[in-house]
Amino acid sequence: MYDPKIFKTYDIRGIYPDQLDEDVAYKVGRAVVEFLKADTLILGRDMRLSGEKLSGALAQGIVDGGADVIDIGMVSTPLVYFAIADYGHEGGIMVSASHNPPKYNGFKICRERAIPISGETGLLEIKHLVEKGKFEKKPSGQLIRTDVLDDYVNKILSLIDKKRWKDAKRLKIVADFGNGMGAKTLSNIFNTLGVKMLAIYSEPDGSFPNHEPNPLKEENLKTLKKLVLKEKADFGVALDGDADRVGFVDEKGETVTGDIITALLSKEILKDNPGAKIIYDLRSSWATAEEIQKAGGIPIEYKVGHALIKEKMRKEGAVFAGELSMHFYFRDFYGVENSDLAILKIAELVLAEKKPLSELGRPIKRYFHAEEINFEIEDKEGKIKEIEEKYGALQNAKVSHLDGLKVEFSDWWFSLRASNTEPLLRLTLEAKTKELMEEKKKEMISLIQG
Repeated sequence: MYDPKIFKTYDIRGIYPDQLDEDVAYKVGRAVVEFLKADTLILGRDMRLSGEKLSGALAQGIVDGGADVIDIGMVSTPLVYFAIADYGHEGGIMVSASHNPPKYNGFKICRERAIPISGETGLLEIKHLVEKGKFEKKPSGQLIRTDVLDDYVNKILSLIDKKRWKDAKRLKIVADFGNGMGAKTLSNIFNTLGVKMLAIYSEPDGSFPNHEPNPLKEENLKTLKKLVLKEKADFGVALDGDADRVGFVDEKGETVTGDIITALLSKEILKDNPGAKIIYDLRSSWATAEEIQKAGGIPIEYKVGHALIKEKMRKEGAVFAGELSMHFYFRDFYGVENSDLAILKIAELVLAEKKPLSELGRPIKRYFHAEEINFEIEDKEGKIKEIEEKYGALQNAKVSHLDGLKVEFSDWWFSLRASNTEPLLRLTLEAKTKELMEEKKKEMISLIQG
């Protein structure tokens, strides 16, 4: 079964087997080989129930296309990025639907150096090849199975300052893996460093028996927050299904948002990279850019979306980037996201400053940020235009079309943008007082729904 809607802005994703099945996976394997003119591709999958079947069909498509496939097994997305970039291969495919419900699966496709292939950089060409479905007969490639975990762990450990880990044994961290792929790598890293970790939902299970593996949703953090308080842990972390995003909870059981973590990580990274450029997405708090500047960095605001952020990082030579969605990107890890490294850098900061995470984050929480609100709107562009006509004409309004619409005033701002992955209009806003934030949120909701 094939549904053309599975081709999204950044990846291929749909319901198995109604929208994508083994036949589609086979054709995607053939198409990726043809598009990249590849001799060797990396292949990995997460714990989703359909992953093994789809991965097998992809592998067959790749070898029938004349390329070798190096199957690294059931792994996190960062391990696929590592295997492509560190070993110098021409590309790779990760079989995953990230945090989506169990019935979904999909493919994240990269070229050399783990550069993502999106709608603008080749995914539409791959779609065309899949739909055409005509491939030349080629001499078969080889299927090679290998394990890259040890090499990956060594790479991550090479990116931290061992001198800052002398007191590692005093750390206690609770980790909620959401029955996803994060436990294998983080357990290995923490064991090496001597960090005490209490792991929950660590067994990979694509039926997600405990909760959806999405750290952005507060309801998914309830158990983690209780355990952090009960265990008197330094902080807690929650990873998504394929472990390329991580959410943080401080020692008081409070959520630390992605933009606050971006600011904290920026300060830590700028210690070794003074004057470096750092990218943050335009939904982030004013405080994020202010903290980057204060730490001697150059803040660059940019669009939402991992493929766009990575491209901007390469173009600007940025050392780090962070998104409100809890993707954290490191130049030293091939300019892609890595949750393990984000966790280690926050732990380093807690160790070095000898302060709890809540205290480190408190000075940055100086504005009042509303959680992102989603609206199902049929005419998204029309609604954005209507809102701009109202607010863009006001005195001292600073209007940006970098990604949808962003309008800033001296005491508040809002961002309104169409989702790249879902049929939604997304609103984010922030104000200098809680009262103004609540007032403007109510006002905006009324206008958007009206």
